[in-house]
Amino acid sequence: MAQKKLIRFEEIKSFSNVLEHPQNMQGKWNDFFKNQYSIILELACGKGEYAVGLGRMHANKNFIGVDLKGNRIWRGAKTALDEGLSNVAFLRTEIDQITNYFERDEVSEIWITFPDPQLRLSKAKKRLTHPKFLRLYQQILKKDGLVHLKTDSPDLYQFTKTVINLFELKLLVDYDDAYNEATIADELRIKTYYESLDIAQSKKVHYLQFKINKPLPLEKDIILKQIINESAVDRKN
Repeated sequence: MAQKKLIRFEEIKSFSNVLEHPQNMQGKWNDFFKNQYSIILELACGKGEYAVGLGRMHANKNFIGVDLKGNRIWRGAKTALDEGLSNVAFLRTEIDQITNYFERDEVSEIWITFPDPQLRLSKAKKRLTHPKFLRLYQQILKKDGLVHLKTDSPDLYQFTKTVINLFELKLLVDYDDAYNEATIADELRIKTYYESLDIAQSKKVHYLQFKINKPLPLEKDIILKQIINESAVDRKN
């Protein structure tokens, strides 16, 4: 397995649709794609199923899967190349460095699909919907930009709703059990490798769509911490 990873790490260096910690890319993604279509990110993309799946659906939009693990990116990048999806690319970097690669108003939407829910309280700040990360997204999203969360973790789902309520963000769609809705957008039917594992064993897929349309004052992070600590105590009792 280690040898396979090394081979993939080397192979993606030659992929035209993979950029690894690139320099001076802020504001230049439309030049990279050679069009003026909107830019949409899949964060912590893993094997890139959503970036590829959305790219198949929307030829008039550009999709970038972002992840640090090159051996996972390899799968999505190779599929995109094999299928000639010129509107799909991958960026290898840490999510908390995202503002180094995109300028203000450069991104139209962000998808967060089945991320690590970071269930331990000590890891709460690593949750990709923590205000620490939302502040980064707000710097690169257009004014009316959308954030999508799709997860099988009820804890991350409820945590994100708490963040949305606390910071008075605009919640557009809230599905506690997306696949049981009478109708859902085709985009929500894309399934990832991690979804198939059903790690949370919740038998449900939760979905939230929202806008980061308000300032995110740092002092509210303290209140958020208190809320999640109290919630953890209640669950123990």
